[in-house]
Amino acid sequence: MINAEVAIYPLKTTHATNVIDSSINVLRNSNISYNVNSMNTRLTGTKDQIFRSLESMFTEAENSGGEISMVVTITNAGK
Repeated sequence: MINAEVAIYPLKTTHATNVIDSSINVLRNSNISYNVNSMNTRLTGTKDQIFRSLESMFTEAENSGGEISMVVTITNAGK
């Protein structure tokens, strides 16, 4: 198992909250554990699950809002 923290920053949009929410909603079907915080979302799962989920989140945010920045921290510490 690994852990990740991810924050999505929509750029050039007046609907940032909608973009962030839609990217987080893709996690419902990801079969990983996640916790939404005020500044980021924490994910726990296998390496494959985490990277697939991050790609899905990025794609959804990109499709919803155009230009985005995604900041991710990944660790295998504390396995």
